[in-house]
Amino acid sequence: MEYTNLNIRTSKETKAAAEKIFDELGINTSTAFNIFLKAVIRENGLPFDMRVVTPNAETIAAIEEGRRMARDPNAKSYATVEELRKALEL
Repeated sequence: MEYTNLNIRTSKETKAAAEKIFDELGINTSTAFNIFLKAVIRENGLPFDMRVVTPNAETIAAIEEGRRMARDPNAKSYATVEELRKALEL
């Protein structure tokens, strides 16, 4: 098998923190990256989820309602948690 070099850039802090974990696992950085690359090949993509969490329509509506209420000077407010609890017990 022919080998090649791979150069990456990362912060010193990130490298040191990762190397500490690799050491506890009994592997070096090169082995860890080879494991990662083989997982990428096996999964035909990144071996973990990467996504932007987008709120659904109901959550977006609730956020907007909360913002409207916060801007409304006539909205009911409570001075204490106890006041709020009493109002919720109706």
